[in-house]
This record gives sequence, C-alpha cells and structure tokens, in this order.
Amino acid sequence: MKAYVFPGQGAQFVGMGKDLYDNSPLAKELFEKANEILGFRITDLMFEGTDEDLKQTKVTQPAIFLHSVILAKTLGDDFKPEMVAGHSLGEFSALVAAGALSFEDGLTLVAKRANAMQKACEAEPSTMAAIVGMDDETVEKICGEIDEVVVPANYNTIGQLVISGSFKGIDLAIEKLTEAGAKRAIKLPVGGAFHSPLMEPARAELEKAITETNIQSPVCPVYQNVNATAVTDAEEIKKNLVAQLTAPVKWTQTVKNMITDGVTSYTEVGPGKVLQGLVKKVDRKMPCESAVFAV
Repeated sequence: MKAYVFPGQGAQFVGMGKDLYDNSPLAKELFEKANEILGFRITDLMFEGTDEDLKQTKVTQPAIFLHSVILAKTLGDDFKPEMVAGHSLGEFSALVAAGALSFEDGLTLVAKRANAMQKACEAEPSTMAAIVGMDDETVEKICGEIDEVVVPANYNTIGQLVISGSFKGIDLAIEKLTEAGAKRAIKLPVGGAFHSPLMEPARAELEKAITETNIQSPVCPVYQNVNATAVTDAEEIKKNLVAQLTAPVKWTQTVKNMITDGVTSYTEVGPGKVLQGLVKKVDRKMPCESAVFAV
C-alpha cells in the first residue's frame, strides 16, 4: 500500500513552489486563487521573500500548505493514495489531498489556525526543545515532575521527542533531561509552545471555524496526529483537528501503525525531506521518496 505524507512547519524555504507556478497552468491558477483568499500575495514571499518573511507563522503555515497541496494536485492520475498522514500543519494538506476538505476551505482554516497560534504565542511567550537519544517514557516522566508547563509535543521518531512549554519549564526540563542522560537537549527557534496547553486560546478560536466547515469522508484513511490511527469519519476528523492544537503529534506511533496496517512505500509531498528521514529511523528498509512534478 502506498502512503503519502505531508510536512509541517519548519520545512519552508525561499523559492518553494516557483517551479510549479512557472510550469503548470493549474498550479498558477491555484496560487493566484490563494493570493485572493489570503488578501496578500503570499507567492511573492514564497518565491522572492526572505527567510525572515517565511518564518512568520501566519506566512509559514499557508506557504507549506500551498506547496504541498498544489504539488499533489499537479500529479494528476499519478496521485493514488491508499493512506495519508500529515505532521501537525501537514494534516490539513493531507485532508485536502484526500478529498475531505476543499482547497479553499483548507486554506481558509490554515490561515485562521496560523493567526490564532501567532496570537497565542504573543500572549504567552513560550518555546520548544528537541530531546535526542532518550526513550519517550523517561522524557514523559521527567516533564511530569516539573512544576511548570512543559509537555511532550512531537513524537517525531524513535529517540527524538520535542517538548513544549513555558521558558522556565523548558529550561528546567533541558537541565533535568541532560542530567538523566539525553544525548542532546536543544531549544528550537520557534515562536511559541505549539501542541501544549498554552495553545488553548488558539484551540478555542479555531474550534468554531472547524465545526462550521464542510468536511467529507476522505477517499482513503487519514492517520491523524492525536490518535495515530486511521480515520474516515468526517465528524471524528473534525474533533481530532480541534484537539490537535493542544495535543501532542504522535508521528512515531503513526508511522508504526501505518507499517502494521500494510504500507509498502512512503511519498513525501511538499517542501523538504524531513518526514522521509523520520520514517527511515523507524524502519530503515522502508522505501521513501519525494513527490516530483514532471514538467
């Protein structure tokens, strides 16, 4: 079975999507439609902006979504997913690619999500840190013993877990996890504590928008972040999308479950190769590739 996976925040780069825009009439049409929906020319920032432009959450998230979804649409008949998943933001790309969300609704939700998250970050300064070389259970236990907001946020792959929380909570966790034997514990250059209780204002703001959006059953199972299992029911998809903002991304568990359910290859759709690397650390023999638009 062939799985398509869609990256999240952090995969962006200047120039992303320009080859699609220049060589595919369909891609150009969708990018221009996106400029109208967003009310600013995101294509200018994607194609010719600076790294700083692209690091703004309100730009990063729709930019990665657009690159991923438009690339999937340009694959035409070659795009035949039997299962899909997306890392954090990438879950919205996966849902559009699998036909559960329209392009317009998906982009509108992503833009609202990005703005809500940016506001939550500004209201409650916070951060994240990558913990490498330690088992998940030990990280969970140590975070749970700290009397500050600090929680597991991204179960990225075996031996790599990102934690999220207040500045003080993250500093204490880095100190304790290093003492306990973590190979590396590094603060990440992010604007806030994504996938933690500190994102509650954003979750509450997005819940109404998601509830009112038309979501249909996808053409194939979608493995969602909050439960790492295959979902096809539209109402369950909505519930999980809302919960995702304050719940951890269970990517390691997702990859393992997809393998158990019979996946035979992974294709990453969007900028970068981050997800291929994470899959390979779970199963180094698993075939992985990037989706390529054929000019």
